[in-house]
Amino acid sequence: MNKSLKKALLSIVLTTLSGGLAAAQKQAPHPVTNVLLVHGAFADSSSWKKVVPLLEAKGLHVATVDIPLTSLAKDVEVTKKAISQQAGPVLLVGHSYGGTVITEAGDGQKVAGLVYVAAYAPGQGETTGELGSAFPKTPGRAQIQPQPGGLLRLSEKGVSDDFAPDLPAREQNLVYGSQTPLAAASLQVKLSTAAWNTKPSWYIVATNDRIINPDLERSLAKRMDAEATEIPSSHVVMLSHPEQTAAVIIQAAAGK
Repeated sequence: MNKSLKKALLSIVLTTLSGGLAAAQKQAPHPVTNVLLVHGAFADSSSWKKVVPLLEAKGLHVATVDIPLTSLAKDVEVTKKAISQQAGPVLLVGHSYGGTVITEAGDGQKVAGLVYVAAYAPGQGETTGELGSAFPKTPGRAQIQPQPGGLLRLSEKGVSDDFAPDLPAREQNLVYGSQTPLAAASLQVKLSTAAWNTKPSWYIVATNDRIINPDLERSLAKRMDAEATEIPSSHVVMLSHPEQTAAVIIQAAAGK
C-alpha cells in the first residue's frame, strides 16, 4: 500500500472516530418545563409577545431576556444570569443573532437543549460575520446601516421589505420604531464554545428569509444535526407564524 493511500485511509478513520465521539458526547433530549427566549439584533423581548401565551397555555414556565446588544460578552453574561435564575433545567431559544448568544451561553449543566429560530449558530472559533458571508448576500443585508458609535441599525425599507415583509404595516412600524441597534463588533467575536456540539438542538428555517440566507440556515441545522422545521416565513417567523414557532418549541420542551 503506497503512502498516499495510507494517508487517505488514516484521514477517513480519524474523521469517523471524531464524528462518533462527538455524537456520543451529545446529550439525549429530555422534557423540561422552563423556556428562556432570547431575541435577536434590532429587537427586544417583545419579539416573543405572540409566542409566550401559546407556550404558557401548554403549562410551560416562560421567561424572556432583554440582551443589551452592546457586546457579545455582555449579551452572553445577561443570558447566563437569566439561566441561573430558572428553577431547574431550561430550554434556550434564540432568534437571529440570539442564536449566537445561546451558542456561547448554553453550555452549562442547566441547559437541556437549544432551539434556533432563523438564527446564526457559529462553531467554536467562528464569528457570526463569517457565517453571513458563506452564502450569497440577502437583500436585507444592504439595509443594515452603520450608526455613530460602531452601531448597526435597520433602515425603514429594510424592515418593511426584508426583515418583516409578511407583517401588517402597523406591526412593521412598531418593529422599526422600537428596534435596538447592535454593536457591530459583536459580529466579529470568535466564539469560545459552541453549545450545539453537546446539546440536543432544533432549528426553524424561515424559507422566505431576506436577512439570513435560508440555505445558510439549512446548512447550520444540518451541521449541528438539529431537528429542522421549515416555515414559509420572513425573518421574524415568531411574529408572522407564532403558532408554528410555538409548536416547535413545545416539541423541543417535550424532548421530542
